[in-house]
Order: sequence, then structure tokens, then C-alpha cells
Amino acid sequence: MKAVSSSRTKGIQIGTVMKCADNSGANLFEVISVLGFKGKRRTRPTAGIADVVMSRVKSGNEKVRHQVFRTVIVRQRMEFKRPNGMRVSFEDNAGVVINDKFDPTASLIKGPIAKEVVERFKTVGKIASTVV
Repeated sequence: MKAVSSSRTKGIQIGTVMKCADNSGANLFEVISVLGFKGKRRTRPTAGIADVVMSRVKSGNEKVRHQVFRTVIVRQRMEFKRPNGMRVSFEDNAGVVINDKFDPTASLIKGPIAKEVVERFKTVGKIASTVV
């Protein structure tokens, strides 16, 4: 994975429920862990735009319900700052299901995604409808 150029405010914690932005069959995710998080003792792991989290499907198709997937965060409600000084925030928290090689399992992403996600995961940007 490539580093992200912006200074990201991490607005998603363990236990956050977010939408699924792709057509994988899931509707809502619950974040259960953050991959690669290294923090101090007794701090809750947090994640931001273009971070990979492990999440459990709370609602969706019967085939994917209650399963655990790797998910990339593509939208975050808490605003973050880009290197040019612009602040960006979305109206919801959303993620995309990926596999072990960091490729999306779905074929379509609904709604806009942040350009920081495309910097880190090129294949997610290929199936996105709009990149902000």
C-alpha cells in the first residue's frame, strides 16, 4: 500500500456502523478492528479515509450477513484536510469490501469516493462512479 498525501483526521472508531458503498450484497457494516493500528495503551483504535478495517456485516443478503470482511473506508463524515488547504467531509461513513490482495470484490461503487482512496488503491478507483 502506498502512503496517503493528506493529513487525515481519523473519525471512525471500533463499533462505528457505516454504509456499504458497493454492490457486494451488504448494506451496513460494523467496524471490529483496524488493520495496522499502533497506538498507546488503552486507546481505542481509530481509522480514517483509505484505511483498511475488519468489519462485520450487520444487514444485507443472507449469504453475507454476519460475515467478516476487509473493508476500505471511502467516505468519512468527519472533515479532513488536504495538502492544498481544502477541507473535505462527506455526508455519511461508507466502505468498500476488498480481498486479501486489496482488490474490490464488487463490480460497482455507488456514490462519490475520496481521491486519497484512489491514490492508495488504484483498482477501487477504476470501478468508482465519481472521485472527489
